[in-house]
Amino acid sequence: MSEMPFYILVGFVAQIIDGTLGMAYGISAASLLLGRGLAPAAVSATVHAAEVFTTGLSGVSHHYFGNVDRRLFWRLVIPGVCGAVTGAYLLSRLPGDRFRPFIAAYLLIMGGLIVIRVFKTIPPVTITTHLTPLGFLGALLDAVGGGGWGPVVASTLIARGNHARLTVGSVNAAEFFVTLAASLTFVATIGLGHWPIIVGLALGGMAAAPLGAYACKRIPHRPFMFLVGLLVMGLSARTLVKALL
Repeated sequence: MSEMPFYILVGFVAQIIDGTLGMAYGISAASLLLGRGLAPAAVSATVHAAEVFTTGLSGVSHHYFGNVDRRLFWRLVIPGVCGAVTGAYLLSRLPGDRFRPFIAAYLLIMGGLIVIRVFKTIPPVTITTHLTPLGFLGALLDAVGGGGWGPVVASTLIARGNHARLTVGSVNAAEFFVTLAASLTFVATIGLGHWPIIVGLALGGMAAAPLGAYACKRIPHRPFMFLVGLLVMGLSARTLVKALL
């Protein structure tokens, strides 16, 4: 329990990032927990359990601020739930320690993806094709890696030209159902532990959720995305080096 304030702070910062950019709560938290020695399945289960609370409040906040496109939201939810269940089940059956370098490498790539998105400028339009495979793949990778729904889904939609604010809000709102599906699958397969971490991440994230939704309209995205991407890459590279040595 002595580390509770630290995990509250981690949850708070991660949710500010996620609410503003539509990504990186799971990646930020998972990178940290993986580096502290938790098994990949335990990392993903812990992060997703906390995200059930944070994404629920974040989704409500984005709806309140008018950031949700209902059509986009519903077309992401169903394939996202299917992908989350599949990914969580697969991860629960994989050897933890041997899989750690692959998860670290995946998170490193996701951090690089965030940085790359900083340098792409695309005019806002609305594109709603191929959402089923995108939602399924994003949720599957999210469940396996402990994060990735935002970088895969939100970044892809924004890169294809979707309006950034509505994409961030809709993807955040749909993420509640993705994290809930993944969490229930982990409960059914490996159970849940590390409750102090879950509670700390959830409390910090819930406190930050309304601020993140508000910041979505106010904070310049490009410099923020660049810093977040570098942070994720640094944490993941450190974990990868430790796992390989």
